[in-house]
Amino acid sequence: MKKSIILFACFVFAALLFTSTTYIEINKIEKTDSNDSDTQIGGYKIGDVATDFELKNIDGKMVSMADYPDANGFIIIFTCNSCPYAVMYEDRIIELHNNYAPKGYPVIAINPNDADIKPSDSFENMQKRAMDKGFEFPYIFDEKQEIFPVYGAKKTPHVFLLSKEKVVEYIGAIDDNAQNAASVSQKYVENAIAALERGEKPNPSTTKAIGCSIKIKK
Repeated sequence: MKKSIILFACFVFAALLFTSTTYIEINKIEKTDSNDSDTQIGGYKIGDVATDFELKNIDGKMVSMADYPDANGFIIIFTCNSCPYAVMYEDRIIELHNNYAPKGYPVIAINPNDADIKPSDSFENMQKRAMDKGFEFPYIFDEKQEIFPVYGAKKTPHVFLLSKEKVVEYIGAIDDNAQNAASVSQKYVENAIAALERGEKPNPSTTKAIGCSIKIKK
């Protein structure tokens, strides 16, 4: 009995230590990598018309928004393999695509990171991650880092919701709780799409993107 109590106490201590360490690491990232303001600095602003891109997908084919002539809009998400926030949002990104691609709002995920700085974000590792997670949306590589500065993406993940005419309608976070999907109270992207479907403008149209800074080629 005494041995069982000791083992249980050790288990509880280990669980608390793991939880505390995870919180410290996430909190450290949030303090050092979160945006300083809710306002997008540089790149596209709400109401701008986004130009198209053509980047290599994990299947080796080039992908652009022109490949979706029947789209009602586009959920452009700058994300990656390596950022803990991006990882926390992977299942929600999959859910967004599954729920909204059939309604004409496909997800196009773009990895903006320099693989020399973050080898885990290499094209080969993108392919592996997409296979492991079962991504059914394009996961394309901004290898020359030419697209994310045009958009003004600062974090991973960072969302740009475009209308059918490629007008920027929403910029920011997917929702208001990166760490716990069950505790989300504001689903920003879903609410923005619902507003567009009603013929209205998203409110809010911008939110703070919480995540890791994009790793820029030196």
